[in-house]
Amino acid sequence: MGALVIGEALVDLITTPSGEVSAIPGGGPFNLARTLGRLGVDVTFAGGISDDVFGQRITAMLDADGVRQALPVRTGLLTTLALAALDEDGAATYRFYVEGTAAPAVKVGDVQLPEDLSALAVGTLGLVLEPAADATAAAVAAVSDSTLVFVDPNCRPSVINDEQRYRARLDEVLQRADVVKVSGDDLAYFSPDKDSIMAARGLLDHGVSVVLFTDGGEGVCVITPNDEFIVPVPSVEVVDTVGAGDSFGGGFLAFWLSRGLTRSDLGDHEQLRWAVGRAVTVAAITCTRVGANPPTLAELAELD
Repeated sequence: MGALVIGEALVDLITTPSGEVSAIPGGGPFNLARTLGRLGVDVTFAGGISDDVFGQRITAMLDADGVRQALPVRTGLLTTLALAALDEDGAATYRFYVEGTAAPAVKVGDVQLPEDLSALAVGTLGLVLEPAADATAAAVAAVSDSTLVFVDPNCRPSVINDEQRYRARLDEVLQRADVVKVSGDDLAYFSPDKDSIMAARGLLDHGVSVVLFTDGGEGVCVITPNDEFIVPVPSVEVVDTVGAGDSFGGGFLAFWLSRGLTRSDLGDHEQLRWAVGRAVTVAAITCTRVGANPPTLAELAELD
């Protein structure tokens, strides 16, 4: 089998200072799964999805991108919402509405792991909202030794009610993680007393093989136990950065798997440099479009 993505699908309700409201399906794992599907990966999404009108839209988008759903719809539960209030400069303040909604309603044992799974990707609110976060951690602990585990914490402090429990769960997940993608905001949350590079290097102490530190226009710092290098990012006309990090993660996994590479190949730095470079291209294209709208393989082929 190809890849399994565990985590949340939700709807961002974006409000402008003038009072305009738009509803856009999102969630880090949802965006990552769609990226994998568009890039030709055999991918399944395991997340709580409602049968309401928003949930139907989420399902339709997964279907359109060739992403299978591992779990039945959560009948009677509403779609999880994130209210993003934009200020005059375009910066967003988030509030999450999760009580009685579908994304958290995944329990331990709901997700079945095939033995031939090539990659498992987890992150964002899938590591926060309970009981879904416990189900995510249980799946990571139970995954086969041959499966590459990709983690994007994508921390959302505003929705973390029990920081001690969250950190303990994340530490547990990182013990089995092979590749961890982090931003500067993530690292500031993990290690506020360290600079970003030192904090990123510290993730190797968990046994992680590769840390991918995305730093906006400064490039991607690839950190392994034996090497460290920067993969530059191209200059593009940015429309917005929604979903850029998720499409980067999906791009990395897609191109890694496309060459038949596994977790045992993560020490090959030439392959790492190539896969990260391709992922950077995927994210850059996403930044030139409104919302989380990653490119397809066909669109990438036109650029090569």
